[in-house]
Amino acid sequence: QVQLVESGGGLVQAGGSLRLSCAASGGTFSSYAMGWFRQAPGKEREFVAAISSNGGIKSYADSVKGRFTISRDNAKNTVYLQMNNLTPEDTAIYYCAASDRYTSGRTYSHAYPYWGQGTQVTVSS
Repeated sequence: QVQLVESGGGLVQAGGSLRLSCAASGGTFSSYAMGWFRQAPGKEREFVAAISSNGGIKSYADSVKGRFTISRDNAKNTVYLQMNNLTPEDTAIYYCAASDRYTSGRTYSHAYPYWGQGTQVTVSS
């Protein structure tokens, strides 16, 4: 069973940056595609970014392209989400997810059987 623990969330002013981390345990991290999703109050969970198992392929939601960067360190069993130029619209709970079904990232949540508990990101205007 894979366990995922996110960290790095917090309160930041618009235009600021945060770096989220997601530490994985209990599985073969280097074989998993990883994704970041977010859910704002009153909204459905949405895709943010995904990365293939070897880190060579990345994909992003249009709303975060050019501002967010997903990366991973397979030696540390950790995936990251660097978020720059944050806006209040980025306020949400951010979740990382792992898939042992695919080696390339997917944009849909049901591709990922394993999820973290989420970390809150709040961007003030």
